[in-house]
Amino acid sequence: MQNCKVVVSTCAFGGGDDLYQPIGMSKASLRKVCYVAFWDEVTRAAQESEGHNIGDDGFIGKWRIVVVKDLPFTDQRLNGKIPKMLAHRLFPQVKFSIWVDSKSQFRRDPLGVLEALLWRTNSVLAISEHGARSSVYDEAKAVVWKNKATPEEVEVQLTQYRHDGLPEDKRFNGKKALNEASVIVREHLPVTNMLMCLWFNEVVRFTSRDQLSFPYVLWRLKVHEKINMFPVCIRKDLVNTIGHVRKAKPLKSFFPAD
Repeated sequence: MQNCKVVVSTCAFGGGDDLYQPIGMSKASLRKVCYVAFWDEVTRAAQESEGHNIGDDGFIGKWRIVVVKDLPFTDQRLNGKIPKMLAHRLFPQVKFSIWVDSKSQFRRDPLGVLEALLWRTNSVLAISEHGARSSVYDEAKAVVWKNKATPEEVEVQLTQYRHDGLPEDKRFNGKKALNEASVIVREHLPVTNMLMCLWFNEVVRFTSRDQLSFPYVLWRLKVHEKINMFPVCIRKDLVNTIGHVRKAKPLKSFFPAD
């Protein structure tokens, strides 16, 4: 892993998801790209109960499994934001990374994805437009309606964003103002590292629903011209979406009280 310049990463905390082997790689990618999956002990136990054991070399198929301990948040969704958003901290030697949510199977050649979504478009980060909605404020209503966050915590977040002047526009520079963050392709540069750190700060500060905060951070940094907000059809071409196979268990359920 110390020699990796390109990494595809995912994580599964709380035992909620299975591990899906990537497909569609070229021979060049098999030589140059590292595949890393972060698990906690709960996920490892759940996978081993189904016969999916980590090999003596630390791998399951193409994935190098990293079992992490002492996770900082009781909310497993927040723990998952660490590898999702802070890849430059976990892989300081890497030049490019591709994040794939654990509910999806990555099915394209990583080097081809970098060429198509970053290099040909002169972008430093690529992320999908949202498939259903276009506005942060509309997404906030959906988050509450689907019980993914409480009305009170969502309102605190939106009140701050309104105070800061985040417009209710449904489009920024011709693109949807709302993103879908199950696949993130990025070059590790100061500007993208800062964007991801600020995004991480927002999900810790407010709700863990990262779709609410990414447009805000992008708007504040004013770096739209370097971001490739690609259409939903491309995201669907990149991954097979399987969905969550079981409910993830909160971290506090597995540790005795002090």
